[in-house]
Amino acid sequence: MHKLMLKPAAIAVALAMAAPSLAQQAEQHLPEVRVKGNTVEETATGPVQGYRARRSASGTKTDTPLHETPQSISVITRERMEDQGVQTVQDALRYSAGVRSDAYGYDNRGDWALVRGTSFVQYQDGLRMLFGFYNNIRPDPYTLERVEVVRGPASVLYGQGGFGGLVNLVSKRPQAEAQREIVGEIGNHNRKQIAFDATGSLNADGTLLYRLIALGRDSGSQVDFVPDDRQVIAPALTWKPNVGTSFTLYANLQEDLSGSSVGFFPWVGTLYAPPLGRIPTNTFISEPGYDEYLADQKVIGYELSHQLNETLTLRQNLRYSDSEVSYRSLYSRFPVPRLNPDNRTLNRTIIHQINQAETLTADTQVQAKWNAGGFDNTTLFGIDYQNSTLGGASGRGNAPAIDVYAPVYGNFTPVAIAAIADTEQRQTGIYLQHQFKYDQRWLGVVGLRQDWAKSDTANTPASRLDTDAVTMRLGGGYLAAGGWMPYASHSESFVPVGGVNLFGVAYQPQTSEQKEIGIKYQPPGSNNSYTVALFDIKETNRRTADPANPGNSIQVGEARSKGFELEAQTALTRNLDMVAAYTWTDAKVTRDNSAQQGKRIATVPEHSASVWGRQRFSIGETRGFMAGLGLRYIGASWDGLDTVRTPSVTLIDAMLGYEKGPWRITLSASNLTDKEHVSTCLSRGDCFYGSRRTVLLRTAYRF
Repeated sequence: MHKLMLKPAAIAVALAMAAPSLAQQAEQHLPEVRVKGNTVEETATGPVQGYRARRSASGTKTDTPLHETPQSISVITRERMEDQGVQTVQDALRYSAGVRSDAYGYDNRGDWALVRGTSFVQYQDGLRMLFGFYNNIRPDPYTLERVEVVRGPASVLYGQGGFGGLVNLVSKRPQAEAQREIVGEIGNHNRKQIAFDATGSLNADGTLLYRLIALGRDSGSQVDFVPDDRQVIAPALTWKPNVGTSFTLYANLQEDLSGSSVGFFPWVGTLYAPPLGRIPTNTFISEPGYDEYLADQKVIGYELSHQLNETLTLRQNLRYSDSEVSYRSLYSRFPVPRLNPDNRTLNRTIIHQINQAETLTADTQVQAKWNAGGFDNTTLFGIDYQNSTLGGASGRGNAPAIDVYAPVYGNFTPVAIAAIADTEQRQTGIYLQHQFKYDQRWLGVVGLRQDWAKSDTANTPASRLDTDAVTMRLGGGYLAAGGWMPYASHSESFVPVGGVNLFGVAYQPQTSEQKEIGIKYQPPGSNNSYTVALFDIKETNRRTADPANPGNSIQVGEARSKGFELEAQTALTRNLDMVAAYTWTDAKVTRDNSAQQGKRIATVPEHSASVWGRQRFSIGETRGFMAGLGLRYIGASWDGLDTVRTPSVTLIDAMLGYEKGPWRITLSASNLTDKEHVSTCLSRGDCFYGSRRTVLLRTAYRF
């Protein structure tokens, strides 16, 4: 990978929140308000000014007001990501209700968050992104307009996966208004990044629009010898021959170079201190020069929307992706990683994987908007298709132990690799959804879907999968006076289970269903929104041991995740914006023929809470200053067998900024006090360190 030729830079910062007197002064001297051209009505996928979005398509696949969607949905806007110094999708999720964003600590390989107690499925622009593990690239937040969290099962619209919810990334797309910016960033870990974003019209009548995003980064990380380098180029072209037709062709080329930021360190050495103390968080137990996580991904796709008449609209989204990851690492040896009797050396495993993924995803929809008998109706019929081929090569073996307190590198032998049989996965789904509004008060949504899923690994008949599933969705709400909207919903999801049991019978899909009730409140004439939700998710058909036949698995296992969520997005004054969230989750295995019976699901805290505020203020007659402060409380969690408890932690984030004319400068810090903490420990014997302090100075010039 070609690194950016930028001179090294280091910064030393001191962050402090503005005193209450500054807040009072800010009310007397209102800050300069920056207006970007003409006011454009917000859409479900377009830009948002400020922290609060009003519309989304992630929960319904139609452009629907969030306040009129009987489901919990969070939208993290572009402006909020910039203020908080977001560097990954995982970072963007930190202040959302129902989300455990740091479930597996600091890890450069992927975004490993939990939604309502289970792993989420990641989509981008409504199409699934991830198939398998360690064969895709982490999307860069700079290429995104917003990040949306849909809480609860969502198979009716998206197919398999997502028991607790999904995360849909909304990409930046060409805009009619000319906008250009150059952004430079420097930070700790010798981080240097430069990015460029330009959009506008290519012709006089505005029928041809473009967007070009480019980014280059040269950076270290909180772990020794582990880089965090990246190169991205993302062009897009939109053709709008008339008001009712839009065709966007886009591409994304990205290359990442990173390494083993996770060592899978043992309980004793992280959570519990051995005689020589805890293993330092920057310890690297792989091998410099050998270790790498080199990822390359090429994406091309299009988005078509054509209004057939006043009632019908045809849409089709299609994306092709080709990615390859070379993953070489040495890490703690399983099962049960532990320090050796000398209390300083750790046995290691060496791996080398080449993971390849070629995917094609498509979603074709016909939408009808019609009125009858006092009902405003939106009916959606769709067919989607996913095809992925996964392959590559792999090898692993044992490697000599290493001293975790004073590592000496070079004592290892590279492992040989052998080709992996290709696995082809296919899913086809047909879905129907109907939304209605009656008397401008009563809201409803009903959906039904049929899926067919297949998977086949070459020369491995036992792994073949051929299954189908029917899922449904019901929801309703009432738009009461004063901005209140009570709602209730039922939704379902499924995940195919591969293989056959001892008697040659194929396993049935694992299923889930959720019941949710809640209240949304949007005070008239304000820029505030509040959501309170109670949810109960039940998973069935989980595989567990067969007590009558050792070596066999039966599908009688069950799990349950229930909880309470509160999320607020408020503009307390013209100059003070705030987002806040609280989550209580009770996630347990309720039926199992193993020691997991009745135990809490690993990594899921019972309580979590967060609050972030941004104050605009003036100093004297100088306007345009900003200060932000955030608190994140992550409650204690367990290892999956209720044996090892990871303690709670409270982290502080902060930001100082200045905005005037075309310039916007922010200095942000995550984990401001640099609190060392363990994010999660698992029953298999390993723990994950959380992210240390990250400081980022960002300068943007818009022209």
